[in-house]
Amino acid sequence: MRTLPALLVVALVVLAGCSTGFTGGGPLGDDAAPTPTATPTPTDAGPGDGEEPTDGSTPTPTADGFDFADPAEDRLGWEGGYWYNESLAYNASDGLNETERRALVARSMARVEHLRELEFRERVPIRVINRSTYQSQYAGGDANHTAAFRTFDNAKFESLFLIGEDRDSLNVQNSNRGSNVLGFYSPKNDSIVVVSESTPPKLRDELTLGHELTHALQDQVYNLSNYTRPTRETYNAYNGLFEGDSHYTEQLYRQRCGGEWNCLSLPSEGGAGGGSDIHFGVYFLNFFPYSDGPPFVRHHRDAGGWDRVDAMYDDPPASSEQVIYPEKYGEDQPTNVSLTDRNEGVWERVRPEPPREGQTRPAYASLGQSGMSAMFAYTIADPYNRSAVDGAREFINRDGGQVDRQDPFNYDLRWTSGWDGDRMHIYRNGTAAAETNGSTNATAYVWKSVWDSPEDARQFARGYRLLLEHWKGERISGDRVEYVYAVDRLPFEDAFRVRVDGDTVVITNAPTVDDLEEVRPDLVTSGVTADDSGSGSGDGSSDSGETAAEMGAA
Repeated sequence: MRTLPALLVVALVVLAGCSTGFTGGGPLGDDAAPTPTATPTPTDAGPGDGEEPTDGSTPTPTADGFDFADPAEDRLGWEGGYWYNESLAYNASDGLNETERRALVARSMARVEHLRELEFRERVPIRVINRSTYQSQYAGGDANHTAAFRTFDNAKFESLFLIGEDRDSLNVQNSNRGSNVLGFYSPKNDSIVVVSESTPPKLRDELTLGHELTHALQDQVYNLSNYTRPTRETYNAYNGLFEGDSHYTEQLYRQRCGGEWNCLSLPSEGGAGGGSDIHFGVYFLNFFPYSDGPPFVRHHRDAGGWDRVDAMYDDPPASSEQVIYPEKYGEDQPTNVSLTDRNEGVWERVRPEPPREGQTRPAYASLGQSGMSAMFAYTIADPYNRSAVDGAREFINRDGGQVDRQDPFNYDLRWTSGWDGDRMHIYRNGTAAAETNGSTNATAYVWKSVWDSPEDARQFARGYRLLLEHWKGERISGDRVEYVYAVDRLPFEDAFRVRVDGDTVVITNAPTVDDLEEVRPDLVTSGVTADDSGSGSGDGSSDSGETAAEMGAA
């Protein structure tokens, strides 16, 4: 077992057990359910809150003569009888009673309204549960994952060198969620679930609540169920707005707690997992909207106020690249990559069925710059090697020498910064799988990516070669940019061929070097002219996808 870099250990301690998001009732493969967001652990009760038991609020006059009287009609910053800046008195050490909780939720709604400058349209139900209840009722979801779906998902995570052939990708993702989630909002049920470490469960602070209430507000105003996110790339891109908005609002909320606002804040009774309990590669992949989303939203709010952010709900980011580089939003549209199947012999295309009735699912994957960056980041923490493609400082942002709590992870890497589009097709050797009852490595994939320039394409190919060497791959043929490698040990025991053609990189993966030719005949050695262009709709596979309510979100 390798020793994790000190900077990564610090980052995981800072972020451990901090997970919120929104979901539609259960995960849809990897692109679903709540994932981590940085929420500091509360330590002390704020002045004026948590002092005396009461059945209501105690308005406190302010120096500027604020009028705490209930308005004649609903007002921004007032909900259910409480203003955003009112103090509440209660004893929360044994948990809030129903009256106290309703008062706290109403005030939190008023505070989110005040910060976000949008009006709630209805009250949001809140349920507080302990972690064991979450793990048994929510972490695994209620989806029906067919064999084809599992094959597709396993191969996708294997292509990112995150989850190997010896593990089930859905199980790993569910384990990550079960250890770290603090709460989520369900558009399907119009309700919030907060996860507590206490038994019986207690609501211990307002920050998780404020985050989830922002999601509820988004849903009431914009209807989150209307947004389709068919791939990991569009999932992370859209969540850059949805989670970026919610997490940025949470940051503003936190800044006011302990200062101009009195906030509920009780000592923690334990963590929700931590560095040793999570798969760092999957964590890094899922954390993207929480790390780069808030700076994205802040950039556009600074440029045009909340009106500009509101307008983006009519035109969400088209790529995770636009979230990483906010100035590219609306300016640098990704390439719609086409990919023609050339599989031969026993290799057949995997087309996963949707896990829930009424859903659709594209038969391809797109992983984007955020996904590709996770592929390189995991090398600083994987338990199989002591090497890394780059040092921890390349992936972890710092502020004043400390881990940056507001934007902890870096997805702007030299290997991935020129991304412009990608598409992956996954294949299965049905004969081999049947003969071994599914125990053999019987999957393959072709992953085509388009880059901003030929040099960007070559740079990615160089980085990918280093990635293969990190996983103990040996070069069979080729040079530093175009090559064939074989990895002869688990968890990624496979053959890989990389071809660069101008601004395009095509990676072919198969169990053996001989299999590469059946999965995708090598046009370079055969002398056949490639007919794939960088754009187009590909093989006609449906581009439709699951709605946010169906897929969930993080």
